[in-house]
Amino acid sequence: MFPFNVRVYGILINDDNEVLISDEKTENVSFTKFPGGGLEYGEGLIDALKREYQEECNFDIEILSHIYTTDFYEKSSFNDSQIISIYYLIKNSTPIQIRTTKKEFDFEGQEYEDGKAQSFRWVKIENLKEINLTFKTDQMAWNIFYKDIK
Repeated sequence: MFPFNVRVYGILINDDNEVLISDEKTENVSFTKFPGGGLEYGEGLIDALKREYQEECNFDIEILSHIYTTDFYEKSSFNDSQIISIYYLIKNSTPIQIRTTKKEFDFEGQEYEDGKAQSFRWVKIENLKEINLTFKTDQMAWNIFYKDIK
């Protein structure tokens, strides 16, 4: 059996030309990525992304355009599956009321019982660099998106 792990992420830009990113911690591993997550069985990509934003951020989104789909082999950092990631440019369709911070990995008050934590940050578009994102697929998607808007 060859397990695949399909992931879907949204790049959200606010009116101040900032991009929303997520700092997360799980099993003592910290990483920075775009909000989103795994596709569930029986779910389409768009529905999965809308669900993930509702679960993680508690607001609704609209899809504006496709940015990138993984075109290379990437093994998961957490198990033996192969990661396939799809990225969309999105906008919020309901107000954004999540707690955000300017500080990296600011998990104060954001820890969950299972030891996981998540914190959101707005970063100026011109200040977000490839090196600020942990995973290669996020880096590729950001480079493609950023090159198109420059």
